[in-house]
Amino acid sequence: MAGNSFGQLFRITTFGESHGGAVGVVVDGCPPGIEISQEEIQKELDRRKPGQSKITTPRKETDKIHILSGYFEGKTTGTPILLVAYNEDTRPQDYTEMMKSYRPSHADFTYDAKYGFRDWRGSGRASARETLARVAAAAIAKKYLKEKLGIEILSYVEQVGDIRTDMDFEKVTPEAIESNIIRCPDQSTAEKMIKLVEEVKADGDSIGGVIRGVIKNVPPGLGEPVFDKISADLGKGMLSINAVKGFELGSGFEGTKLRGSQHNDPFYTDENGRVRTKTNNAGGTIGGISSGETIHFRVAFKPVSTIGKEQDTVSREKEAVKLAASGRHDPCVLPRAVPIVDAMSALVVMDHYLRHKAQNG
Repeated sequence: MAGNSFGQLFRITTFGESHGGAVGVVVDGCPPGIEISQEEIQKELDRRKPGQSKITTPRKETDKIHILSGYFEGKTTGTPILLVAYNEDTRPQDYTEMMKSYRPSHADFTYDAKYGFRDWRGSGRASARETLARVAAAAIAKKYLKEKLGIEILSYVEQVGDIRTDMDFEKVTPEAIESNIIRCPDQSTAEKMIKLVEEVKADGDSIGGVIRGVIKNVPPGLGEPVFDKISADLGKGMLSINAVKGFELGSGFEGTKLRGSQHNDPFYTDENGRVRTKTNNAGGTIGGISSGETIHFRVAFKPVSTIGKEQDTVSREKEAVKLAASGRHDPCVLPRAVPIVDAMSALVVMDHYLRHKAQNG
């Protein structure tokens, strides 16, 4: 495998480049009979597309999705689904300097090292534009999980730079997340975040932060130990997103400061006879299997590596050069990454639900 596919039973294979003809995905293993419209998929893509606000890249792409197979009379057929969005606002001329030089902390150098050459137009396959395909495929998974199991998937910007909200993730709503351009449900903190991103953008720089992922109403028992734990696949899914440098589940690194007596989540039986835990430091998984509690995690995004400031680097000929990148880039990737985190959550849970169902009926 060449690393372009994800999942076992609900399997996606993405294709396309930033400034190529199109970006798309083949979805294989999707159950038949799921009622999904092109408009529902488009709604998810509109959350990810460029040009949304003053703090995102000004590139104008409609990201209009086309369903070309695996779909008939408004329903999935059970055969491979092909989803594609054609690139429209391409400007490869903006990247001619990057054809010769490596951007610091970008995949320019490593793609050259692996393949011997690279698509320098907007970084080609290394561009976050590839994530459009994931969001499109996950729109189908999200609907299935919501309607069949009542699973709710959401994520939000918890931190930008050193500005962070301590809002209880259990109380966050989709409406609150979408109420501002930074996608932080805490309005007063969101205003501070937006101001910081605007300052960074004006300085020709970029900044990173943290997205909190939340998956509610996951039934207990999902996960395939030992190597395909649901926690491990969530980690793999999140770390496959561009600019992600860290993943922590539940209490994460903060949990290392606690003793077992403080960190353990005590069991009890609720009024409906279900086994629950009084706390959720485990983050909704135990032994790599879902416990029935809310799955929650944090995903760390580095500052975008393509910036307008002049930087020291080297050319393909290994000569020292200066580079100030042109083109259209996000000063902070987090607002547009929120639906991508949602997407990877949906793809992982969907795949594990189908695997669990196949094994246990």
